[in-house]
Amino acid sequence: MTTLTDFVAALGKYDFLQSALITAIMVGVMSGIVGSFIILRGMSLMGDAISHAVLPGVAVAYMLGINVLLGASVFGILAAMLIGFVASRSKIKTDTSIGIVFSAFYALGFILISLAESATNLHHILFGNILAVSDSDIMTTAVVLGLVVVFVVVFYKELFITSFDETFARTYGLPAQVVHYALMLVLTLVTVSSLQTVGIILVVAMLITPAATAFLWTDRLHVMLVLAAVIGAVAATAGLYLSFTFNWASGPAIVLVAAALFGLSFVASPKQGFLRRRVTQ
Repeated sequence: MTTLTDFVAALGKYDFLQSALITAIMVGVMSGIVGSFIILRGMSLMGDAISHAVLPGVAVAYMLGINVLLGASVFGILAAMLIGFVASRSKIKTDTSIGIVFSAFYALGFILISLAESATNLHHILFGNILAVSDSDIMTTAVVLGLVVVFVVVFYKELFITSFDETFARTYGLPAQVVHYALMLVLTLVTVSSLQTVGIILVVAMLITPAATAFLWTDRLHVMLVLAAVIGAVAATAGLYLSFTFNWASGPAIVLVAAALFGLSFVASPKQGFLRRRVTQ
């Protein structure tokens, strides 16, 4: 069996493995940061919807030969706006409109990709292929990570208030709707830049699981953001190691590590852990 020493040696030897590790860590960090606001707002389903709704944008971009981020961003924002429009203009609840819109976009994406005759690319989009990341993929991920950090730093107050009390935010005069759609745009960018790493099907797990794990350990937002980023990076690194060692698919391996970290935290976290609650009952 491959040891940790072998993995470190391979990192020093193979450029593709170095690129995979760097990309995986960046995806883990930005997924943890954005995911923190997603779960605090009770928008886990929206994260799932956006991750699936970008598929037709990816397909259209591939067919037209344009940047994938551009096509996916357009469809991601369009999906978010359609979900809000349907929910606000009818008696249908938000979760129902999410289910309708994202399933329709997902189905459209499958059809468009089949028309593009790109089954191999479809598999990579769905499940990721981190060992095939290019220099342009790394640069794109780095740019998106930078945008995420700048967005959170610049709009921290607005994100903080709207995440905990949107009614108060509106009363206070903050543009809650603008902040919401800005977050949706950032979520879309993170989703698209994560396609190569974990794929559409698993990206929602990386958006939710590290942030949910961090939530179990703290009730302070800035601490949660840092913890979620660290947990995402650890899950990415450990998942890549397991993928290298046992020849597992990299995306599922990363997600399984993230889920294992959540399981440990669910049982053992000092404030909200299962054992803590059992003892205090």
